[in-house]
Amino acid sequence: MRSSRSVNLSQGGDLVADLWFGVLGPLDVRARGQRIPLHGPRQERALAALLLNAGHAVTVDRLVDVVWKDPPASARRQIQDLVSRLRRALADAGADEAVITTVRGGYVLRPGAGELDATEFERLVAAARESEPEYAATVLRKALGLWRGEPLSGVDCPALAGDVRTLQEKRLAAWEEWAKLELAAHRHHEVITELTALVERYPLRESLVASLMRAMAAAGRAADALDLYHRAREQLREELGLDPGTELRTLYEHVLRAAEPGPPPGPPSGPPPAPPPAPPLGPPLGPVVPEPPPSPQPPQPPQPPSPPVAASQLPMDAFGFVGRGDELSRLDALLEHAALQPTAVAMAVVSGSAGVGKTTLVTHWAHRVRERFPDGHLHVNLRGFDPGGPMATPEEAVRGFLSALGVPPQSVPSGLDAQTALYRSVLAGRRMLIVLDNARDAGQVRPLLPGSPGCVVVVTSRDRLPALVAKEGALALPLGLPTSGEARQLLARQLGDERVAAEPDTVDELVTSCGRLPLALSIIAARAAVRPGVPLAAIAEELREAPGVLDALDAGDAATRVRAVFSWSYRILDDDAARMFRMLAAHRGPRIGVAAAASLAGVPARAARTLLERLAGAHLVTEDAPRTYTLHDLMRAYAAELGDLHDPPEERAAARSRLYDHYIHTAEQAARLLDPHQDIAHDGPPPGVLTEQHGDQREALAWFGAEHTALLAAVEDAARSGLDARAWRLAMVLYDYLDLHSHLHDQVTVQTIGLEAACRLGDRAGQAHAHRRLGWALRRLARHDDAHAHLRSALDLYEALDDLRNRAHVHGNLSGLLERQRRYAEALVHAERALQLYTTVGLRAWQARALNAVGWLHGLLGDYAKSLKCCGEALWMHEESGDWRGQAATWDSLGFAHHRLGSHQQAVACFTRALVLLRHVGDRYGQAETLLVLGDAHQAVGEAGESVRAWRQARDIFVELNHPDVDRALARLD
Repeated sequence: MRSSRSVNLSQGGDLVADLWFGVLGPLDVRARGQRIPLHGPRQERALAALLLNAGHAVTVDRLVDVVWKDPPASARRQIQDLVSRLRRALADAGADEAVITTVRGGYVLRPGAGELDATEFERLVAAARESEPEYAATVLRKALGLWRGEPLSGVDCPALAGDVRTLQEKRLAAWEEWAKLELAAHRHHEVITELTALVERYPLRESLVASLMRAMAAAGRAADALDLYHRAREQLREELGLDPGTELRTLYEHVLRAAEPGPPPGPPSGPPPAPPPAPPLGPPLGPVVPEPPPSPQPPQPPQPPSPPVAASQLPMDAFGFVGRGDELSRLDALLEHAALQPTAVAMAVVSGSAGVGKTTLVTHWAHRVRERFPDGHLHVNLRGFDPGGPMATPEEAVRGFLSALGVPPQSVPSGLDAQTALYRSVLAGRRMLIVLDNARDAGQVRPLLPGSPGCVVVVTSRDRLPALVAKEGALALPLGLPTSGEARQLLARQLGDERVAAEPDTVDELVTSCGRLPLALSIIAARAAVRPGVPLAAIAEELREAPGVLDALDAGDAATRVRAVFSWSYRILDDDAARMFRMLAAHRGPRIGVAAAASLAGVPARAARTLLERLAGAHLVTEDAPRTYTLHDLMRAYAAELGDLHDPPEERAAARSRLYDHYIHTAEQAARLLDPHQDIAHDGPPPGVLTEQHGDQREALAWFGAEHTALLAAVEDAARSGLDARAWRLAMVLYDYLDLHSHLHDQVTVQTIGLEAACRLGDRAGQAHAHRRLGWALRRLARHDDAHAHLRSALDLYEALDDLRNRAHVHGNLSGLLERQRRYAEALVHAERALQLYTTVGLRAWQARALNAVGWLHGLLGDYAKSLKCCGEALWMHEESGDWRGQAATWDSLGFAHHRLGSHQQAVACFTRALVLLRHVGDRYGQAETLLVLGDAHQAVGEAGESVRAWRQARDIFVELNHPDVDRALARLD
């Protein structure tokens, strides 16, 4: 086998997922593929509630509401028993009992990566939205393939109906996105059958109807498209009493004009009304489901008659609104929620960090749907986080609403309860949109909620307001950052397309400097707009040269100063949470886990989790996955400023050291799982440092992948801070992961930093390790002369240190380098020297790897009999030690020899076995290499289709890795 796989091999782990939960269909729990029986509907309902809130606390009170319609007096104790039995059932099946943990007042279920189908569905949908359009439809199809039926079918629990509807809405939104992508790719014929089935199932979903109409029209079936419109219109009128929305009406006229002259099919009851003018800004409207007529209301006590006033309090829609298509669609779906339960008040909570655009989004959406609320629109700024004064009391807000509704001041009673009762009476039977902006907590919001249907309420807050979601059934809509494309569009809308197009690189720099935060982008746009003759490059230069990025993002008043806006959330923190926020500035990765944050702050894990939850509640950080948090770049800049102001330099230096030690010791434990035969330190972490433990190779790889950016930044920062011992040690322990996933340029950068750090320390062993790892990375980049120089330097140092083990490693590396240069005889000399040294020091696992390399090189030199003999013996040794990557490499070598001897079917079997093992250990580059030769073997036995399939898979992996070996796959396909 090629020597790129004759060194640096690792041991595999468990092949079957330990635990799997399914809610996208009937409730299902499996351990290692075997179903775990659940004991009765109460346990099912409790588990369903925990899964629907995976990673977040579910209170005992909420579980009581879910499990019983009429709870017994002993309900809380029975909940404890239910959860305890559920833990035991999972533990008996081999799962970690910690998958369900007890928190204050409730429980949290934390499935691992890939263990909950709903989470995996959302991950794939998010990945599709970040993918290129040609791949996005495939990713969405994979996400939709996770669904096994209606969510939680068979679990009878009205209390979970809101969560189930949210899942259904996400599924429908994914279908709608999929349809639009397929149509954009001109696959009209291919989607008609599926869209027809979807429209039959969801006839009131106007976006799906529109997609099917477009597909039919593009496929030459204009008559069917027009007939579909007429059927949809009649159904909307019959069931909801309303005409189709703007999108469908406009599409109908387009298809009608494009069709051949002649009457449209079917007996229309008149031409569709002319569509109103489309909104000038933002993406096209998504599906807007009409509201049903309000249900009859029960008799009300005598009250002052509702005055005939149509309040209109919405703020002005901001010019330049762009993007947010998914969020707008979810808000549109709020209207569908109102239709699903006409006796309830539909409500959404839009939450997010300061400056992310919550108010702008809701205001824009409110203007888009304002015609749906003929009785008017109420709006109040509750000033929940406003530094300019105290937050608005519910009494102030209710009195303001009553005044807007025309109630004379002398008719307003005293006391909040009486005012709220009057407010709800006035709203009874009305269809109004109520926007409660910048709320502090649920207590501030509840007195402002209507008491009868017909109204829709949207709340914005920096807090998630989980109490409103749990008790009032509000739709939770966390608002993240816009995409880079949407950020550029925002600048273009405010500055003009020409000005933005003239300096594309500068625009990208401004977007990056602002971290895509809409508030920051608006401030930059305002600064540039009042200076039309100044190039954007000059604005970017000012931003770079400002004392702090937050100083540059200052438009002159408290509502637009980024620092001031952030301070509104910071001021409400207690001292410990404020210190944690400041400490997070030292972390440069995209996300941080609890153990890393605990090490950074020098506190126990439980305390760190509590502090991070407080920060997430204030929207200073975002919990983007269970126990994983994200800090916005501008928030990080603000935290750093506060740290400089409040924390002594020695305390901040100690925090950084603890963070680097966390990464070093966690990475070392993970690296031992990737390859237990590597020489990796086993010393424990210093006091105050917590590590993350991984159960198998799969978890280790997932951790490395999630922490990739943070780990690279830690190496750079440690070296820059003068912590050279930590820098080279972390660089060394990252080697196997970076090599396994072919992050070759990162590898060169990291090992170069490690080499420079070891040189500054005068650490000859550290220098030798860095030279060796640099040499192998450069070999894989085909920089053969540089690779040879580094490997020779490593060999000289190891010889001076009398280090036989590492001398053997270098000879193996030199063998691989010479083999790549087709100098097979010289490569064999080094492979045999490595074998001799490994045998001398008694490293049997490495002896097997070297023996495989010897056999592989004999095969390249044409001695296939000797190749089979050496590799057969190596395979036996690998199986004895359980070295999966070693086995994969050797099966590949055996396949090569059989292929050259004409035993092509035997070669296919060997290559296939190698491929299975390589997939299990996650070696993408190794998979691509084996797929190339597997395709050759299939071609030799006349299986052309299989050979092309294998070569295409190899090509795709090389493209994914951005590896020059893609030319080898393309040559075969040509």
